[in-house]
Amino acid sequence: MFIKQIYTGCLSEAAYFIESEGIAAIIDPLRDVDAYIKLAKERNADIKYIFETHFHADFVSGHLDLSKQTGAKIVYGPETETNYTVHIAKDGEIFSIGNITLQAVHTPGHTIESTCYLLKDESQIPYCIFTGDTLFVGDVGRPDLSSGDMTTEDLASVMYDTIQNKILPLQDKIIVYPAHGPGSSCGKNLGPDTFSTIGEQKKTNYALQPQSREEFIKAVTSGLTSAPAYFAVNAKINKEGYDSLTEVKTKGLTPLTVEEFKNKIAENVLILDTRKAADFTQGFIPGSVFIGLEGRFAEWAGTLLPFHERIILVTDVGMEEETIIRLARVGFDKVEGYLKGGFEAWENASEKVDLIIDVEAGELALDIKHDPKLTVLDVRRETEFGEGHIKNAINLPLSDMTDVAQIANFEDDQNLYIHCAGGYRSVIATSLMKKHGYHNLRNVVGGWGKIKEEKDIEIEKEASVLN
Repeated sequence: MFIKQIYTGCLSEAAYFIESEGIAAIIDPLRDVDAYIKLAKERNADIKYIFETHFHADFVSGHLDLSKQTGAKIVYGPETETNYTVHIAKDGEIFSIGNITLQAVHTPGHTIESTCYLLKDESQIPYCIFTGDTLFVGDVGRPDLSSGDMTTEDLASVMYDTIQNKILPLQDKIIVYPAHGPGSSCGKNLGPDTFSTIGEQKKTNYALQPQSREEFIKAVTSGLTSAPAYFAVNAKINKEGYDSLTEVKTKGLTPLTVEEFKNKIAENVLILDTRKAADFTQGFIPGSVFIGLEGRFAEWAGTLLPFHERIILVTDVGMEEETIIRLARVGFDKVEGYLKGGFEAWENASEKVDLIIDVEAGELALDIKHDPKLTVLDVRRETEFGEGHIKNAINLPLSDMTDVAQIANFEDDQNLYIHCAGGYRSVIATSLMKKHGYHNLRNVVGGWGKIKEEKDIEIEKEASVLN
């Protein structure tokens, strides 16, 4: 028996490769499936099944492409409805993989079709359970992302039954392999690890503690932040199907000369720059939106970029395909090419460039005292802002900057100093502000991490956010 967790940090996503006696199964694959096919070849195994724990909202699954390339059967749990052919497992149905088995355990609550898969070893002893978004380390899947007519409270109530009847009866020694780790928006506050045991979760997971139905519903529904806007789009794509990644890459990997790139710009095609933040601020094509590959790229792309718009890319040379794959993971299929030679080619052609002025926290401390038009724009989450911020700062979370009315709520003569926690989100925010016509901008390098070290900057907390 061979089990491998294949973890993708920028999405906090875990897929799983399972193999026994030359037969393999994949659980919750990403859209780029080459890694699974390569591993199967290395193990001299045939991929027989693709198990999906539910319709994922935070990424586009690779089940369709993987099935086409391998002939593997796609398996979903009870109450699944799709626009393509799948095997709908019955609750308790058993699937043989060499000398081991996987048993479907219908666990609705995160979504109606959510299903875990209990693996039994060669002796038919329960060894581990792949819990999808039903059970995380330290958390459970949020109940506000479902399809259908059920309310958040309705699904939380269903989740209560799932926990009581399907999860808590499991043996303590069984390993828990969830679909996500820390940083995922599919739960409220996932723990730092990517696997655990049932016994450990019974001790430490708030949702598995003895409590009434009403107490459970309150616990799992309170404190939920708004789900990223792209979640509904990705869930629909996973349910209805999508173009093959090969087709998406073929179109996106079209090299564009500077003139061809300019022609695309004239057609109002969106320019996405994925270089490092420090490089972007030193020079970029006017009108570009920055989202760097160095951070949680796919999440921010899904949150901030419109899915219906055509996209052209500026990347570090050699990172074009990686960018297209990461965009495709969250459903962006309209990439129409990249700038051949990268930003350097644009500069060498003597085309117009824009830049963002970087300032250190110490310079901000001086400017606050002497510039009456200075406004600090803090783009961290509300909870981050509440725990400590510069006095009189304005909080506009980056996730809210898709709202043009919010961005337009500043005066042209304001000198905006923009910061986040470390400097990644602030550069994204500054690029959006630039695109909307603001130019009196400063990006605070190092963000809050450096600002809070400055003794001359007055700090306060926001009690209304923390209560």
